[in-house]
Amino acid sequence: MARVEAALYASGRPLDADQLARVAGTASERRAIAIARDIAKAVNNSMRAVEVVEYRGPKFAMQLKSQYTQIARRFATRPLLSKAALRTLSFIAYFQPISASELVLRRSSTVYQHLKELEDVGFVAGQKQGRSKSYTTTARFAEYFGLSADLPAMKKQLESRNLTLR
Repeated sequence: MARVEAALYASGRPLDADQLARVAGTASERRAIAIARDIAKAVNNSMRAVEVVEYRGPKFAMQLKSQYTQIARRFATRPLLSKAALRTLSFIAYFQPISASELVLRRSSTVYQHLKELEDVGFVAGQKQGRSKSYTTTARFAEYFGLSADLPAMKKQLESRNLTLR
């Protein structure tokens, strides 16, 4: 149980059942999920600013509750994402759904590394469309940045914050 808790704490991103099973030293994904749920129950009942969230898949992440992110940002030692990855994220948020090839045209081939980073932190999801992938933001992205999950409303919020990329 402590090994899974340590992995959730250190990862900074959601971990799936296979990853949790490996860190727990078990072959049973069902057992790993049960352990993660036990940790979630304990953390969510005893911690005030930290929570363990279960996502579809199932995946689990230990994270700061959204109402405390502004406070924590003042004390964070390293940014979650590079400026270049954030710029790629802003393109995805505004032009979504957007293909990887279109992102490469707008941003350069370094976008593939950015996409991996953004998927690892759970801010974007890629969906196969023919030979390419199309990317959209996730609910986690909207929650983290305090944006609406509704795309037209999100675009209006981005425009009002002068975050458009026209």
